[in-house]
Amino acid sequence: MKMLARLAFAGLMALAASGIARADEPLKAKIGVLRLSSSAPVFIAQDKGYFKEAGLDIELKFFDAAQPIAVATTSGDVDFGITAFTAGLYNLAGKGTLKVIGGMSREKAGYPLIGYFASNNAYVSGLKTPKDLAGKRIAVTQTGSSFHYSLGLLADKYGFKLAEVKVLPLQSLSNAAAALKGETVDAALLPVSTARKLIDDGGAKLLGWVGDETPWQLGAVFASTKTAANKPLVTKLLGALARADREYHDVILASIKDGKASINDKTRPLLEIIAKYTNLPVEQVVGNCAYIDPDGKLDVRNVANQIEWLQAQGFVDKGFGVDAIVAREFVKAD
Repeated sequence: MKMLARLAFAGLMALAASGIARADEPLKAKIGVLRLSSSAPVFIAQDKGYFKEAGLDIELKFFDAAQPIAVATTSGDVDFGITAFTAGLYNLAGKGTLKVIGGMSREKAGYPLIGYFASNNAYVSGLKTPKDLAGKRIAVTQTGSSFHYSLGLLADKYGFKLAEVKVLPLQSLSNAAAALKGETVDAALLPVSTARKLIDDGGAKLLGWVGDETPWQLGAVFASTKTAANKPLVTKLLGALARADREYHDVILASIKDGKASINDKTRPLLEIIAKYTNLPVEQVVGNCAYIDPDGKLDVRNVANQIEWLQAQGFVDKGFGVDAIVAREFVKAD
């Protein structure tokens, strides 16, 4: 009997030890993201090991448009999404499947991110400034996307009706850029990283920047409702991102002058990380460093305005507001 008791005790100890080992293992999670500088802190946290130091094993999954990230987060293909707000994201969140848990990129004056670009023929024909976009054929990724909303804000600012614009949802950034170059549209709203080669090759003309015309909260960190309920996982993720947000802000954004970051011994390591994940040379990265709040704050008031505008346009279902989709226990609000 004593031998059996010893064996049972040893077995219990082994089970306990294995349980402790499992508890110490990193929490695994997938993040859906675009290869854009607007997600720079994600790349910094991954490359510099901030996720790992927080006890996370993160896999990045890359997409070519924002809306599929929201869908993938809802379906469980990824655990977190970090991208721009879209009508589709709001509709999913309004149904209770997604929660916004933090802020990311913003359109802000002096920080080029999304631009208005004209085809060469349209430019020659008089499309010279953003306010000239009324009545034109304009490519965006998807109906209700961040690009569509930016166009709507511009219409409100200059007093023309969005209905007067022929908005062409081409489903991806690459398709919108190809249409602009191929002269099948008059203009497109594109992130600078996508449009840079077009401009450098003489394939399109820059009309201006959204951040200079109509600043707004562009991107966020969000999770499925199930993932958001896992407080240890969410807390670890946001902690690692906050560390990267601060470093990106204090090193890269602090060096920006005339819309471009400086290349020096301090900024180069971070610029090279961003270049690695966006597939751009450092010399191009410096000109499209999105503004991100150093504390990862979310402009909740602007998010509420976005929802109301999209609902008024019929792009988002009615019956819910910002409080239904923002996880206040995690969000740092402006």
